[in-house]
Amino acid sequence: MNSLQQIELAEVDALQAEEQQFEIIDMNGLNWAFRKISALRAQEKEITMLANVEQERIMEWKQKELNPIHNSITFFESHIQRYHAEQLAADPKQKTISTPYGKSKTRKSSEAPEQQDKEQLLQYAIENELDDCIKTEIRWGELKKKFRIEKIGEEKVIVDEDGQIVPGVAIKPESISYSVEV
Repeated sequence: MNSLQQIELAEVDALQAEEQQFEIIDMNGLNWAFRKISALRAQEKEITMLANVEQERIMEWKQKELNPIHNSITFFESHIQRYHAEQLAADPKQKTISTPYGKSKTRKSSEAPEQQDKEQLLQYAIENELDDCIKTEIRWGELKKKFRIEKIGEEKVIVDEDGQIVPGVAIKPESISYSVEV
């Protein structure tokens, strides 16, 4: 942020402190407001950059501190799993081992199909007419190009290319949106 922008920010603070009535009445006022927004955006960018640098430093520190902890947890979990596997081999009914400080549980899962190639599966489902397994969705961007608005009597309706009224579609009223670019 340069010194001119700092002056602009001081004026903004003074204006807000006095709670003056502000109104743009000419091009000079409009230009003044744009300068104020530019200075505020520069300040916002500066703060965001500083925060991002600090967040990166904190995340690096956090990762450095947590790595040995995660390694130790993994070490102990692998030993617990090995011990439990030995106990399970000796007694297949011992699916849970409990102590005052924690539990080790096992859960057996059966063989199950696993999806590998979506395109092949889709083709298979189409060829074998498994329609209840196929999800269809409307591509709104393409569909709305096929519609037009027509006035029937006093009412506006949406019709398709054949002139049929389309159910499930409403007319969004015309509006003007404003944006400020600095």
